[in-house]
Amino acid sequence: EKNMEAKDIVLPPAPKPAANYNITCQANGNMLYISGHLPLLDDGTLMTGAAGKDGVDIEHGYKAARQCGLNIVATLKNHLGDLDRVEQVVKVFGIVNSSTDFKFHHKIMDGCSDVIMEIFDKPVGYHARSAIGTNTLPLDTLVEVEAIVQIKPE
Repeated sequence: EKNMEAKDIVLPPAPKPAANYNITCQANGNMLYISGHLPLLDDGTLMTGAAGKDGVDIEHGYKAARQCGLNIVATLKNHLGDLDRVEQVVKVFGIVNSSTDFKFHHKIMDGCSDVIMEIFDKPVGYHARSAIGTNTLPLDTLVEVEAIVQIKPE
């Protein structure tokens, strides 16, 4: 959390589930599986659209993925109470709403990876990552990101 203060990163409120499930993360031993998070802004609006020739550009997509990352960290803070309990960000999986001609999903997902590294730094923030494209996402959202995080025992 010291990294966030030093870098002037403010977490949004932890998002609530948007569908028929009542948790945003599930623990199994020392692993937390974080449900897909959307780029929900502090004012409650959702970053929508699709990346591609007639859609949003990489920069806007990057900002959406970054917002997903902030929302994931807010969920971690809400669940754990203290982000120092994060031992390792293990995996991030991002899905980008895009047209079939769009080939830069990895560049958009850098927004999420970059903010995770800014907050958790080395080596805790280093993670495996996948980025894929799809032709639609719930609520016309631009990006959806889920994560797997290893936590320190209490």
